[in-house]
Amino acid sequence: MINVLVVDDELPAVEELAFLLGRDDRIGKVLRATSGAEALTALSAGSIDAVFLDIHMPAVSGLDIAGAIARSSNPPAVVFVTADEDHALAAFELAAVDYLLKPVRAERLARSVGRISELRDGGAAAEMITVDQGGTTRMIRRDDVTYVQAQGDYARLHTADASYLIRVPLADLEQQWADAGFIRTHRSYLVALKHVSSMKLAADGPRVTVAGAGLPISRRHLPIVREKLEATRIRPHA
Repeated sequence: MINVLVVDDELPAVEELAFLLGRDDRIGKVLRATSGAEALTALSAGSIDAVFLDIHMPAVSGLDIAGAIARSSNPPAVVFVTADEDHALAAFELAAVDYLLKPVRAERLARSVGRISELRDGGAAAEMITVDQGGTTRMIRRDDVTYVQAQGDYARLHTADASYLIRVPLADLEQQWADAGFIRTHRSYLVALKHVSSMKLAADGPRVTVAGAGLPISRRHLPIVREKLEATRIRPHA
């Protein structure tokens, strides 16, 4: 079970997030703090596996608390929960596991808990990618990218929540991300194998479904796509 601390200077926000976390079977104790000072006191008592931190708090901010956590010998996982994205870059420089925007959706929170659980089980921290959107620099997790679409010398990264244009050709990403489970299905598409839900040989050509999107598979790439999907099939013992 994951014991968590919820920190926000607004009590209704604390109670709402604590309620959502309490509904998750992976969560154990849910502690609460409405100030940075209270949070530091709770952290000093130990036995906290993860902290869900608001950034904008008077006196001791969420970034201050995360900095103190980063200097500890056995730091809990940190998830920032905030109303804006202005501090995303600073958050991930402090090794935050995730960055949630208010109002927090239950399904998005569940993904954060899953990431914390993976880290507790010895999994590696996900690679972060810096992207720019609307004049804002954001950090996204590579394992949130479901597929990539070529757009000239650029590539558009698609996630469940949004899409981001980066100035990297698709061919370069194909080489750089091959070991992370991304495969080329078409001259215009690179897909994350773990997000593939089905493949179908349709009348208008083979297609693969990735996070609800139907994407074409070229004849050239069909054999490798079949091979990769076949490798994930569960077989009985001989």
